[in-house]
Amino acid sequence: MDIQSIKQRFGIIGNSPILDRAIDIARQVAATDITVLISGESGTGKEFFPKIIHQMSARKHGPYIAVNCGAIPEGTIDSELFGHEKGSFTGAHEARKGYFEVVDGGTIFLDEVAELPLGTQVRLLRVLESGEFMRVGSSKVLKTNVRVVGATNVNIPDAISNGKFRQDLYYRLNTVPILVPPLRERKDDIYLLFRKFASDAAEKYRMPAIQLDEDAQQILRNFRWPGNIRQLKNLTEQISIIEKNRMIDGAILLKYMPQGHSSELPVLYKGEDSSKFNERELLYKVLFDMKKDMNDLKQLVMNLMRNENDISNNLGENTSLIQRLYKDIEEVKEPSQPIIMHRNAKRFDDQEPIQEPEEVEESLSLEKKEIDFIRRALTKHEGKRKDAATELGISERTLYRKIKEYDIE
Repeated sequence: MDIQSIKQRFGIIGNSPILDRAIDIARQVAATDITVLISGESGTGKEFFPKIIHQMSARKHGPYIAVNCGAIPEGTIDSELFGHEKGSFTGAHEARKGYFEVVDGGTIFLDEVAELPLGTQVRLLRVLESGEFMRVGSSKVLKTNVRVVGATNVNIPDAISNGKFRQDLYYRLNTVPILVPPLRERKDDIYLLFRKFASDAAEKYRMPAIQLDEDAQQILRNFRWPGNIRQLKNLTEQISIIEKNRMIDGAILLKYMPQGHSSELPVLYKGEDSSKFNERELLYKVLFDMKKDMNDLKQLVMNLMRNENDISNNLGENTSLIQRLYKDIEEVKEPSQPIIMHRNAKRFDDQEPIQEPEEVEESLSLEKKEIDFIRRALTKHEGKRKDAATELGISERTLYRKIKEYDIE
């Protein structure tokens, strides 16, 4: 059976290569009895993979059971998995078979396997290695032939370091790992899933399916989806029920999107003071950009002085540089964020302190060249400020302010 047929059979939606790779591994390992560990964030759809493995294996006619290890109280987990004898603990009024005994010859899916208590982990390791176990309150060894598939959204190596998971059990479970990708790594699949959930909600509640315009689709695509597919499904059903308009635009969609989870924004390192980082980064950027622009402007002026006949053409070709320089000068005069900087503040590489600017003469020369540019532009366009401002790459209002500031006739 090919990957596309598997998707259709188990209702898996998406064309991501990462998702296809995970399905392909499940298909290949199904014919064996190797233990599989499925890893992935909560809500990514890990529960589909043990079903694929079971249905495509020689055990497909045997029993299959899914056990949420995190939902069973610690005091009863051993009894649930391995069974107990009558009178073995308070409330044990009769003997009971556990899941490993009931599912003999089939497949057991241990969801959230990292939530198992350490004592239960020892029992599970013995089952995986020898197929042997004992009921709670019994000394009789029982045998079982069960295929175990585990799943977790926990970083198990970290749990091992913290003493919450046995290293030997991890290696025994992780014979073949399958990683289910989060939704933010399957951007092209997000809208496909939305349409499927919208169609399901429309059929379930007997209403027309909602649709998204292009802006809303882009918002949906760029969201981080910390809850993955489960979160997308809940949001789709919520909008389907509440909104009367069936065409959803970006503004409407944003009302339902949780705040603070944008996939396109950088994340600040926890050890860094954000206020100091922003001030320092802003000042360095402005200074470095201005230095580069001044060097470029000096080279431009030299070229203009060498070729007076081509001043008008060169002026038009380099308006973007002048415009950028204006912006940098204004940023230094009136920064968008408050800048607090000590005289001896060090650079990122902690080498030499930042020195006071020593380009006073160069700044005065820059002012003269700026006046000269404005006069040339006004002369070229016979005093028409709008055309001169366009030539310089600045607004007419900025040009008017410069004329007043420099008292240009």
